[in-house]
Amino acid sequence: MNTDAQLIARFESCRPHLLAVAARLLGDRAGAEDVVQEAWLRLSRPGATDLDAIANIDGWMTTVVARTSLNALRARGARPEYSVAGIGYDIVVRPVGENAPEDQAILAEQVAFALDLVLRRLSPPERLAFILHDSFGMAFTDIAGLLGKSIDATRKIASRARNRVRAFDPAAMETDPAGQRAVVDAFFSASMDGDLDALVDVLHPDVGFYADGGATRPEATATLHGRRDVSRRAAAFAVPGASLCPVTINGAQAVLVQRDDQVRAAMAFTISEGRILQIYSLLDDSRLRQLIRTLPG
Repeated sequence: MNTDAQLIARFESCRPHLLAVAARLLGDRAGAEDVVQEAWLRLSRPGATDLDAIANIDGWMTTVVARTSLNALRARGARPEYSVAGIGYDIVVRPVGENAPEDQAILAEQVAFALDLVLRRLSPPERLAFILHDSFGMAFTDIAGLLGKSIDATRKIASRARNRVRAFDPAAMETDPAGQRAVVDAFFSASMDGDLDALVDVLHPDVGFYADGGATRPEATATLHGRRDVSRRAAAFAVPGASLCPVTINGAQAVLVQRDDQVRAAMAFTISEGRILQIYSLLDDSRLRQLIRTLPG
């Protein structure tokens, strides 16, 4: 086997791990593919890297993928239209009742979707430090080098992120579809009636709202937290002539908001302790059209 063949074989054996790292950091499988491809280009470019000087090629490739992902996260944060990008590319819309309530795969899908929204509240350094250490076991010495921080500062960054993630308790999630739907219905009833007290009551104290306008509606992209700000935004849901079509999005109870025979938004809800903990609203027209085409009828 020649050197090029050995290098290709080594990279291909490591590819699943590299994709897992990039996808976890970015929350975007398509973006993860791009990042891993960039790592390969850097590794295989003639003269670009002294392979003989690399003691651990797998570790080196992981570092390249992590650094490229960090740059992508920072760039995403600098462009408002991508502040919640990624979820919309990975969501799946299904008719209500298509999956049995006891299907554990659907429950796992709900938890993964909700956790991804939690991770999006982290800053790029927090996300990197937490995921690389807690999910992939990377040493803080290596993570500190990626962030340009001291080891102690990196530990604190990871600890801060860990505390935020632990605040999300999957065990507190409402798993009964009927129970979830009742809370969602109460939310829309209160917003349509303009009943602020009822609206606030149905929201979890730590509620988060994530509006994803994407490339077609960047001005609509927003991230809000807390009952006050989210309840104010809810007034926008009381659109005259709008109708709500119940669906599920990644296992979570959701609705398609339709007006003038067009779908204007897809909204998914995470219910915790009988109240709405998370609202994800996809407003990107192009992705909405792609999703709707997957639904029967």
